[in-house]
Parts: sequence; structure tokens; C-alpha cells
Amino acid sequence: MEGQVKLDRRNFIRISALTGGGLVLGFNFLSSCTAEEESGQLVDLNAFIKIDTKGRVTIMSPNPEVGQGVKTSLPMLVAEELDVDWKNIKVEQAGLDTEKYKRQVAGGSGSVRTSWESFRQAGATARQMLINAAAAAWAVAPDACSTENGMVVQKANGKKMSYGELVEKAATLEVPANVSVKPESSFKLIGKRISNVDNHAIITGQYKYGIDTRREGMLYATIIRPPAFGMTLESFDDTEAEKAPGVKQVLRFDNKIAVLGSSTWEVMQAAKKVKANWKAEGELESTADYTEKLHALLVKSPEEKPRRKDGDISRAFRSAAKVVEMDFDAPFLPHNTMEPMNFFAHVTADGAELYGPIQTPERARGRVAELLKLPPEKVSVMMTRMGGGFGRRLMTDFVEEAALVSSLAGNLPVNVIWSREDDMGGGFYRPMYSYRYRAALDKDNKLIAWHHHSAGMGGSASPDSFPAGAVENLQVDTHNYKSPVPTAPWRGPTHNYIAFSEQSFLDEIARQAGKDPVALRLELLEQAKNTPVGKVNYQPDRFAAVIRKAAEVGGWGKPKGENIFQGFAAHFSFESYVAQIAEVEKLSDGKLRLKKMYCIVDCGRVVNLSGAETQLEGSIIDGIGHAMYGELTLTKGKPDQTNFNTYRMIRMNEAPEVEMHFIQSDAPPTGLGEPALPPAGAALANAVFAASGVRLKDQPFIKSGLFA
Repeated sequence: MEGQVKLDRRNFIRISALTGGGLVLGFNFLSSCTAEEESGQLVDLNAFIKIDTKGRVTIMSPNPEVGQGVKTSLPMLVAEELDVDWKNIKVEQAGLDTEKYKRQVAGGSGSVRTSWESFRQAGATARQMLINAAAAAWAVAPDACSTENGMVVQKANGKKMSYGELVEKAATLEVPANVSVKPESSFKLIGKRISNVDNHAIITGQYKYGIDTRREGMLYATIIRPPAFGMTLESFDDTEAEKAPGVKQVLRFDNKIAVLGSSTWEVMQAAKKVKANWKAEGELESTADYTEKLHALLVKSPEEKPRRKDGDISRAFRSAAKVVEMDFDAPFLPHNTMEPMNFFAHVTADGAELYGPIQTPERARGRVAELLKLPPEKVSVMMTRMGGGFGRRLMTDFVEEAALVSSLAGNLPVNVIWSREDDMGGGFYRPMYSYRYRAALDKDNKLIAWHHHSAGMGGSASPDSFPAGAVENLQVDTHNYKSPVPTAPWRGPTHNYIAFSEQSFLDEIARQAGKDPVALRLELLEQAKNTPVGKVNYQPDRFAAVIRKAAEVGGWGKPKGENIFQGFAAHFSFESYVAQIAEVEKLSDGKLRLKKMYCIVDCGRVVNLSGAETQLEGSIIDGIGHAMYGELTLTKGKPDQTNFNTYRMIRMNEAPEVEMHFIQSDAPPTGLGEPALPPAGAALANAVFAASGVRLKDQPFIKSGLFA
């Protein structure tokens, strides 16, 4: 249906006529959504539409581009409503500006889902202003005009005027208070495959990332950090480093040492000549210590009240005909972005310029302003496209380093670049978790109780995750363990592991109840629909639809060949529903190999089909790769894996075939950058059980010895 959108003048302001002729429109992107987990609230966004006298349209993209494709998909929304040819669209990255933009964050799979209405409103309002300008020129009513491909058309006689001809007149008109967005049946761009706007520049090597930053007079800096978590710097000798070629300065700040010079190679080689004395503050813990301590917490009663409590699990377990129990362990994971951490800073007497890859530019500006005792408005931040983020660049430590080093070096322009070893060994990992699940079945094999007890380093539980809302007696308890190892959100925070554990546990419940795994999930969703218990944060019918579709597409329960086995998993996160089937092949030697993944997604309306498919396939391969191989361990506080020769990543020949399907929907778009990752490991683990009878409960799976 065609929608009427009310947009008052405070939220949509005609800024000015472009120098040399044209129209500039500024708008606040309104949102009623809230962020999930560490993402913070998803509130007002803004951007600018610029139309020049040649009809070319420029969209300023306020959100950081971290590979999720928002620099393409968000302008598509505007172009759709503006009714302009996509080839005439130019997209530019906006810098941080809290006066114009109210939310500039890449996180929580939130950019498109919070901008669906507001970006379309902006395009529709600009289109209406151009129509009004043409109508005035022709002395007809605006309703007598329509638009197509950057032209306003008079319906009665086919007369046309280009947007370029109209922009100067449009710039003098009042901004309409109410606009109509297109009926979805007339979409020309939305839902189509549109190439990423940066593709050509990337594949031809023209695109510049933060790590490529060059400025006149700029120095490179490498940072020497503690060799183990829990150590402090007592003293250092930089005599030999100061003599090294290209070195300009060696300085200390916080608990670190910076080496500055003319090139990355020179400063990194000089850093090896610095003799630093470090002292341990307390016990330096190893992975085995953390595992033991997390397991010990699981046998203790939680000190805090349950994160969720429905019914009475104690009574249900006492009356149970059967009790099912399983424990799971998750290792630390580094983010391993292709582009290591880096940032440019130039601090002067008047302020600071920051430039580089950051998912949270406003947070970065605030921290730097606080550290340098500057008013925030004196700190500028420009974002570059990121060579990966996965949550690591939500943190601002590397930005703070660049600003402090620039300041301490005498207000010199500095680009701080981390080596791969710095990046992998520098902390901010996905936390370690230990989970204990218990379930109670009655004499009819109905699931009557569910208890999830977790211990970890923050964010270890998702209290409203399925099957919450479908089980009469359900309780979620957590323990938080404090560690000197810094942790951070990792792609699909909390969901990335809890989906594996709970979906594996559901499979085991189905086995012991004598039920088909798909049938059990559908049974629980029917209960959540008809007799919900407490809060139900998912829509049971939409959840059930992806499960049924996956079973249909993947041929669940049908013969696949003597040596092919399937596993099933489904998960709801970031407002999206995902169901997956993994197919493994048993080879002649009994070893297993993942052959194919089926993935069904309900993410509302798909904006850019090309980008959506890329996100799904990438998420699945990322999820499988880390479930199979990912693990960072510590020995006395020191990371054991600091480069790809010791940290295993999935290889191209190990990536499975992925068959993807989207549920056709008129619902607004929901998250897509993360939701397909969490269930991937569970689907594989459940396929492994079907093939071998071995239930995988710890990651990485490769340690099981079951795989080719």
C-alpha cells in the first residue's frame, strides 16, 4: 500500500542551494528501534541528499562501512523513492557530525532495519519537491505529474523536465509536511541485485583503507604492549632502538612504549631492540585455570537473582520421568580482521583530527576529548571503509593510542599501525564461556523444564532465547568471572555460542524423547503461540515458517545416500529468523567432511539481494570456520596464537556449498550481518552426531579427531 508519512520541518530541513546551482536536503532519520546488546540505542540518524543541475544525486552515508554493505543498501532506499536512475547516484562517506547525525554506529545488525522508513521518507520528500517545482513551471496541480528515471512527467501530455532543470526552483520551495512513499509493488531497485558501490575501487586497488593513510610530515608508530595480561612496565632501555634507521622518537605512555619513525618496517624492527622490564601483578592465569574456575562456578548457586524465571524448575525436576543434562565450553576467539588495528591522529594546540577505521566514531571522539582535555567539538573524526570489524572496532583503544602518541610526540601527525601479532595478541577477545543445561521430560516425553546455568566473562546468557516462552518451567542463571583479559563483542555477541549449545541440547532432548528434531522445534513453537509462558520475543509463526521451509528445501528425513547425514539448527537474533541444515559425508576411512549448508532466512523485506546473499554466505562460512578451528589459548597470561601459522582459519577448499533462500515478506527489513552465523556450528554438530553418534560439546570441533 502507498504510505502517508508525516515529516515535520524540524526533522526535514532544506539546507541551502548548492554553490553553482542545485538542491541540498538534510534530514533526520527517525527510528523506534533499540539496539541489541553492546550496540546501545538505535535512535535518530541523518544524512544529506544533494542534487546538482545535471541531475546527479549524491548521498552522504553516515554509517561506518565495515563490509556489511550499508554504503550501497541505504542509498538504494533513497534512490528508490527519489525515482532516479541508479547509475546517476554517487555515494560519499560522511564524517562524524552529531549536529547533523544522531547515530553513527556499525553494530547490532541495525543500520538498515532502523533506516527503512526514514531513508525512504527522505527520497520521497525530495521527489515531491521536484514535482512541485515542475507543477509550478507548467501551471498544473502536482497531482498531474509523476516521475521516472530522474524526470518529472506531466501525465496529460507527456511533457518532461529533468531533475537537473528543476533543482534550483525546488530549492526555493517549502518542504512538504506530508509525503507519500511508493507502494511496494512499484519498487524498481529494492529487492534487486545491486553491486557494491566500492567494488571497482577495491578490486583495482584504488580504494584506500585506514592503514593506507599518508599525510605530509606523518610518522608511523608501533606500540610495545605487555607480553602477558596482568603485567606492568617497570622500566625500559631504548638506547639501541634510538640508533636504528628511521627512528625519530621512543616514548612511554600508560603501560606501553611507542616507537615512531619513517616507515612501518623501521619502527617494527626498532621495537625489537627495546629492552623492557615487565612485572606480574598477581597470578598470571592460563586457559586451564579459566576452565577450572568457570566449571567451579557452575556448581555454585548464583549470587544474583535469575536472569529469567518462569514457573518452578525445582518442582518440575522432582516430578520428571527423565532428566537430560549437557555441559559446553567455548574458547577465547580473536576477531582477526583482515586489516589490523590502525588509526591516524594529528593533535594540535587547537584540537585533534582523527581518521581511520572505527565502528563507534562518537565514542572514539568522546574518549579522545576526555584524554586530551579537549571540548568534543574540537575533535574531528572521519571514518574509512574497514577491512573487517566483527565487533573489534567497537572498541576505541587503538584510536586513543594514536591521539596520545601524537600529543606526546609534540603534536605530530601519527599513524599507529598494529602488526598481526599485536592484533591477535592484544586482547579484546570473545569471552570464554562454560554452560550447563538441564531439561526435564514427563512420562509422555513432553519438555516440562529447562535450566540454563552459565559462567563467563560477561554476556554469557541470552535469557529470552528460544525455547523461552515455550516451556512452562524455565530458569536462566549466570555467573560473571572477572579476568585481566579484555573481552569485547564478537560477531553476533552471545548468540554466536549460545545458538550452538542450545540447539545441540535441543537435538539431544529430541533424541531422548524419541522425537524428530524438527518436529520438536515445531511442537515448542506451537506451545509458544497457543500457551505462551512469560515473555516471547519472537513470532512463533515466522520462526516455524523458516524451519518448515528448511526441512522442505533440504529434504529433511528423506534418503540422501548411504554416506550423507544431516543436522538441523534454527535461531532467532537481531529480529531475524534463520534455519539451517548441514550435510556431512562419511568417507571410506570413517572421517567426516562438511559438504553443503542449506539456509532459510526471514529478515523481512530484502533491500539488496546481492548484499544479502553475500552476508549470509559469509556469516555461515565464518560460523563454520570458527566452530571447526577457532581457539585462542593463554599460558601464564600470554596468548599462544599470535599469527595465522598458529591460529587456524577455514580455507577456501573447506568452505561448503551454500544454498540460500529468503522468505518473501512485506515486513520491514531486520538484521542480516550476523544472524546466519550463530546456528551454523550447531547444524554441523548435529550432523556429526547423526553420522557418528558423537555429541560435540566443545569448540573447536577439529580437536574431536572426527574430521578429514
